[in-house]
Amino acid sequence: QVQLVESGGGLVQAGGSLRLSCAASGRTFSMGWFRQAPGKEREFVAAISWSGGTTYYADSVKGRFTISRDNAKNTLYLQMNSLKPEDTAVYYCAASPRRLLSDNNRKRDEYDYWGQGTQVTVSS
Repeated sequence: QVQLVESGGGLVQAGGSLRLSCAASGRTFSMGWFRQAPGKEREFVAAISWSGGTTYYADSVKGRFTISRDNAKNTLYLQMNSLKPEDTAVYYCAASPRRLLSDNNRKRDEYDYWGQGTQVTVSS
């Protein structure tokens, strides 16, 4: 059983930065970040393999967001720079039972465990 707890969300002006954290209890393998804006479906943001050596990003965040992990601390991160109002959403971390990344890591049903989410609001 894996429990995930996100933190680090908040209100920031456009162009600003935030770093999200996801503290995990239990053994984790590949992990991902998703987000859900009001009235929209939950969408893929980024994913990282168990070793941290492979990462995937949604086109909308590529070059602005960086996913990373510290396995010694069992913590996942999402550094978000150059934030835009359209990045406003609840951000969720998720854990997959597989070590390596595949295109399936862009899909919600690849992940067995989810955090409760943290709100990110970007003002214009």
